[in-house]
Amino acid sequence: MNPRVFWGASIIVALMLSSTVIAPGASDQIFSAAQSWAIDTFGWFYVASVAAFVVVVLVLGFGPAGRLRLGPDDSEPDFPYMSWLAMLFAAGMGIGLMYFGVAEPVQHYISPPEAEPGTILAAREAMAITFHHYGIHAWAIYALVGLSLAYFSYRRGLPLTLRSGLHPILGKRIHGPMGDAIDIFAVCGTVFGVSTSLGFGVSQMTAGLAYNYGLADTISLQVGVIVVVMGAATLSVLSGADRGVRRLSELNLTLAVLLMLFVMLWGPTLFLLNALVQNFGLYLDHFIQRTFTLYAYEPRAWMADWTLFYWAWWIAWSPFVGMFIARISRGRTIREFVVGVLFVPAGFTFLWMTVFGNTAIALDLGAAHGAIAKAVDANLSTALFKFLAYLPGAGFTSALAITLVAVFFITSADSGALVIDTLASGGADETPRWQRVYWCLLLGVTATLLLLAGGLGALQTATLLAALPFCIIMLLLAVGLVRQTTADLEGVAISEDAPAVTERLKRLFVPASKSDITRQIADNGMPALETVRDAMLEEGWAESDVQRQEDGAAVLTIRFGPERVFRYHLTPRSRPLAAYTALEASESRRSHGWIMSGGSEGQQRKRDLTGLSTEQITHDILLHLEGWRPVAP
Repeated sequence: MNPRVFWGASIIVALMLSSTVIAPGASDQIFSAAQSWAIDTFGWFYVASVAAFVVVVLVLGFGPAGRLRLGPDDSEPDFPYMSWLAMLFAAGMGIGLMYFGVAEPVQHYISPPEAEPGTILAAREAMAITFHHYGIHAWAIYALVGLSLAYFSYRRGLPLTLRSGLHPILGKRIHGPMGDAIDIFAVCGTVFGVSTSLGFGVSQMTAGLAYNYGLADTISLQVGVIVVVMGAATLSVLSGADRGVRRLSELNLTLAVLLMLFVMLWGPTLFLLNALVQNFGLYLDHFIQRTFTLYAYEPRAWMADWTLFYWAWWIAWSPFVGMFIARISRGRTIREFVVGVLFVPAGFTFLWMTVFGNTAIALDLGAAHGAIAKAVDANLSTALFKFLAYLPGAGFTSALAITLVAVFFITSADSGALVIDTLASGGADETPRWQRVYWCLLLGVTATLLLLAGGLGALQTATLLAALPFCIIMLLLAVGLVRQTTADLEGVAISEDAPAVTERLKRLFVPASKSDITRQIADNGMPALETVRDAMLEEGWAESDVQRQEDGAAVLTIRFGPERVFRYHLTPRSRPLAAYTALEASESRRSHGWIMSGGSEGQQRKRDLTGLSTEQITHDILLHLEGWRPVAP
């Protein structure tokens, strides 16, 4: 546990929850006014920032940095590709797709920003807008946070927390109060964001039960649903990401595909296939235009109610989704990560929105005679079930939809609890079970109290208000990520004490002697080896020792067992210097200099650590230890 983050976030959550429960009306008014001010004043900032996020993620993914791996160079992904994609889908927009799959396209159809309502042009514009809100831009926000977390944790050896992404900018200050404040902010945002989304899920589940089975949609039913579902989420979170969350996500994806295929086959199949292609074409055609659209010359409230609201919502959710994506993405290359996170879920979302949105609009124009539009206008929670009533087997498909919302509910809750626990424990992978249960219960209690007090809207607006400062943090994460990946491609470590350009040139033209390297090993290398040794001995993980050899080399030995011994060597090594003339290039006249070579035993390529600090050498040792695999006897 990181006590400052754990208790600081818990206290802030309690204070925010108390204010919204005691005075939900006043809180709603205050937060709504503040949110409206933020969106009206900084709408341009949201739009420009999201455009920048898209550009940064695409450049990192398809540029030279794309080959870098989220972990040691020889690491492998923790999860199979399909399981990984299933978890991305479940954590990213699961409940949102169920809740808004029918509702949003129909809302834009009956109230578009530019076209005549209820027309063919309105239907076409509705799908283009829906694609824009759920497409590349949304996933680029998630991808940036997830990529920063995964890169700095798995490749640079820093804790799996948001503060680590600011290391190239803040340096060692990320370990102080400033870093704690960033993580507390992320924990609170995740608690409130997940809780409000769970409120949407509960509302849709109970509305479905009332619509299909005649149960009274009361607070008692909503609380009962929360208790049952959060109990299942607690069992899942105790199993960890590799068992509970993975299995539920795979089940989720299977159920979602079955429901979507049913609607597609029983609906206007050929029309949907044509619509999918045309919708995607419109999305591409208007991609740049909609990216920067603010209606500056013809101001309208629609922009604040929809696009800016969505950008703020995705940014507010990004600590949760980004952290979860990072936790399941170790071992993948940046290019794999960008393709998987940016395009695959967005592609599935486009298909989902086309199947449900276009079918709903087609039915509303035909058999429903406007009834689906009226249902959407009256109560968004019942829109999906009203839509399914116009297809065969409505009882079965409605039950499947309720089950799907419930599983989405569970996956959102358990993945949210795992993410919060990671942030509050300083990035630890394994934490006491009571901590994971604590955060899972807190999410359930928060959602329950807000439903009872009617404060869900107040907390939702407060969460969206927090997106403004976090947008600034995300821009800093982008800067830090670009700087670090560029430095890694050049073979340079970024830190406040990294060798300056003049020092690197001096090593090139005034090579170090063996005595210089021996002194560096003694001054910087030995303390790094001893730091790792002392940490291993203090925790009792393995027998460890450090030895200095006669030739000036030093070796760290960690014994995990008779046949499992890790050794890391720091060695003075001679190597040829750069030749600037043909005469210098001949072996008989080639000049040689000395470097400090570092690497683990069995690794073919040793790294030049000359001029690096004790902290940087320590990071290199930990990276080698992370990627180490014992050789079979």
